[in-house]
Amino acid sequence: MNTEILGVIAMFAITLVIGVFLGKYIANVYGYKKTFLDPVFEPVEKLIYKISGINPARQMNWKQNMYAMLTINLVWFVIGFLILLNQSWLPLNPDGNPNMSPDLAFNTAISFLVNCNLQHYSGETGVSYLSQLYLMFLQFVTAATGMAAMAVLFKAFKEKTTTELGNFYDFFTKSVVRILVPISILVALILSANGSPMTFEGKDPITTLEGQKVDVSRGPVAAFVAIKHLGTNGGGFFGANSAHPLENPNYITNMTEMVTQMIVPFAMIFALGFYLKKRKLSWVIFTVMTVGFLALTIPNIVNETNGNPLITQMGADSSLGAMEGKEIRFGSASSGYWSIATTVISTGSINSMHDSTMPLSGMNQLLAMMINCFYGGCGVGILNYFIFIILAVFISGLMVGRTPEFMGKKIEAKEMKIAMIVALFHPFLILVGTALTAYLPEFGAKTLNNPGFHGFSEMLYEFTSSSANNGSGFEGLGDNTPWWNISTGIVLLLSRFIPIIGPVAIAGLLAQKKFIPESSGTLKTDTATFGFMTLAVILLIAALSFFPALTLGPIAEQIQYFSK
Repeated sequence: MNTEILGVIAMFAITLVIGVFLGKYIANVYGYKKTFLDPVFEPVEKLIYKISGINPARQMNWKQNMYAMLTINLVWFVIGFLILLNQSWLPLNPDGNPNMSPDLAFNTAISFLVNCNLQHYSGETGVSYLSQLYLMFLQFVTAATGMAAMAVLFKAFKEKTTTELGNFYDFFTKSVVRILVPISILVALILSANGSPMTFEGKDPITTLEGQKVDVSRGPVAAFVAIKHLGTNGGGFFGANSAHPLENPNYITNMTEMVTQMIVPFAMIFALGFYLKKRKLSWVIFTVMTVGFLALTIPNIVNETNGNPLITQMGADSSLGAMEGKEIRFGSASSGYWSIATTVISTGSINSMHDSTMPLSGMNQLLAMMINCFYGGCGVGILNYFIFIILAVFISGLMVGRTPEFMGKKIEAKEMKIAMIVALFHPFLILVGTALTAYLPEFGAKTLNNPGFHGFSEMLYEFTSSSANNGSGFEGLGDNTPWWNISTGIVLLLSRFIPIIGPVAIAGLLAQKKFIPESSGTLKTDTATFGFMTLAVILLIAALSFFPALTLGPIAEQIQYFSK
């Protein structure tokens, strides 16, 4: 067990070191500074701009940047929807997988488009290789979309007063070419070297040790899994996701995938500090996020390594921890760590079944997605946190009698209205969706494999995962129905683009305002005191919004089964 804990510490430490250096590189990329990789990537970018007709020198305001984001995402959705509806007769389908139903294709195309990858199908039988390749393409572009939006926010606070906030297409292209593709290639090579398949051949017939004939699914797995983690996407090539031995063969690949899914969210925090030359601010933000992350992670590791007391009372050996739904090659500690990292970051990949974790561990996984701003996804993690900075600045200003300011710009009514809409829209989508499903038994209760409190948690988890663009699930839920596909698809769309447009709109509005030099009356936002204030605002909003729902689900389940 001590070795498992050391493995967890090593994963976090490696991620932090890589994140700092990658953050400086990202800041240089978005700041148009020279990097050592320019000779490799500049010709590729120029070719893309020439073919596509993009003028990277054209400056856009925040509305034009968001319009570009929405229109190109609409095109990607339509293409994906049509491929999934017609995959049975299209190329690269050696296993003869059928077409998706319209509602499932709708959900799947949206889910991969918005960086959620909520899968209501099993990868082995649900999609062809062509569909997998297009979904892998979406994993690149959706990650780059969040990163490009974050770069627009960087640009807004770089200049004292401006309406020119860079070029979305340019930021997007740089994110793909200079960041996502090269790192994905490196990760895919590590996975392939450790046993993950990388082929376009169909199922491989084998004979097991028991003499049974089994057809083993395979495909371009290593490439898919690399970007699913680097882009904080999380979609599984196989139904079991990274608990599958071909997606995650051993502890080396487990560490690789764990570090990979965390490095870009870490790096974007430090990129903010390097880009704006406010490294102290980035460390304050990172510290607040890490405090929240550890407050969720440590209890989960403890819960899972201590084992299930009800099983222990039956005379079973629980020395390895609560191993139901976990892989012995990873262990309970690493699985507990992964379960929070993947829900905090919005990756949504799994190396164990979240439905089988202890009730309070499930509560922490839900809280990680409900809070949705501790590290977060590629780019959007900082955008979500930015909303809470605005709220904390406004509340702090009222408390001390100072004009609310951030980065030399006054926070006024318009910015506060947008911030409050974004902050409250997340719990609104989760709670309304869960309430409607619970109220309508033909949509809710009849799709559950578990009754009572745990069944409610399954429904709550599905809408929370959708609204947080996470994609993981409590898999006791029969979610491939028209209701689940359409309702979560709508939640996915709204919860993706409103939390991006809102912060960018605030940044764009602030960028237009007159810059106010820092004075003795300025509220400093790069101090431990302000960091604590931001954390308090985050926890207060989460507690007021979600505690009643959590009481009806995992808390009630814990009391029911473990207080006897």
